[in-house]
Amino acid sequence: MSTDLATLSGVTKAAILLMQVPRDDSARILAQMRETEVEAVTAEIVRLQHVDPDLADRVITEFQEMAAARRVVLEGGVRYARDLLAGALGEEKADEVIGRISASMKEIPFEFLRRADPRQILSYLADEHPQTIALVLAHMSADQASLVLGGLAPALQADVAHRIAVMDRTSPEIITSVETSLKRRLLSVLATSEFSEVGGISPLVDIISRADRSTEKLILEGLEGRDPDLADEIRSHMFMFKDIVGLDDRSVQLVLRQIDTSTLATALKGVSEDVKEKILKNISERAAENLLEEIDLLGPVRLRTVEEAQASIVQSIRSLEESGELVMRRESDDDFVS
Repeated sequence: MSTDLATLSGVTKAAILLMQVPRDDSARILAQMRETEVEAVTAEIVRLQHVDPDLADRVITEFQEMAAARRVVLEGGVRYARDLLAGALGEEKADEVIGRISASMKEIPFEFLRRADPRQILSYLADEHPQTIALVLAHMSADQASLVLGGLAPALQADVAHRIAVMDRTSPEIITSVETSLKRRLLSVLATSEFSEVGGISPLVDIISRADRSTEKLILEGLEGRDPDLADEIRSHMFMFKDIVGLDDRSVQLVLRQIDTSTLATALKGVSEDVKEKILKNISERAAENLLEEIDLLGPVRLRTVEEAQASIVQSIRSLEESGELVMRRESDDDFVS
């Protein structure tokens, strides 16, 4: 029995689509969603378990049609896109696809900025109120936002960063007002119909992590003076203990020379095998045996105690980076030459 796609919710379609793509791709897609959306989609995946191949094919086909139509809409406008679709799919199908695309585009404030040059956006935002700048950056991609944030005056960077971090919900009236003002100058139109959750620690960390080192340092120093607790929380999110697996072996060895065995053993309680293996392969065989023995002898350890031990090691890593003894690669860093 065939299921009508029109009866399926967006969450169900998203779950079916994610079940058909490679796991790495699914993970990257989920990483772009809000926490509530991730919970809804994963719950739906658990509920579905198995999907009829024909239904899966139709969901994928619909997604491909909408993706193609959306690209044409962005490049040539709604009318142009509808005329192309009508020739390929027929009048009725074209109206159906354009209707879905139009609805989905209205759910994403400031979508038109994704096609804009960050330097152009900076020129329009530089003299705006910090709260306005924060609102716009929170709706942009992290890559774009980091370039705009990096182009602001140092004092303004810290102010805007702070406002992004503490931002929670913004009313549709405010978003529409800012959006309308900006789109008049950029000749783009977008509307919003519901409250949008933007800002917070996570998007700010994502933005700062893509900025160059000098910008990162200026922002964190500015936040330190404005809100020390918030600055510490942001730093704690920028490099976590589990991220030690991404360090090269020389750096790991350098870090381990700063840490006593007791702290290291406590920090390794309950960690994933890849983290433990990263540590063990960078110490001598005898030291590894002693470390594993000490971990076993510890027995049950309070989570807070483990987190404190891990935090002390992360702090050592940051100190080594600040002194220039250790280099942690960022996506925006230049390539190294051996």
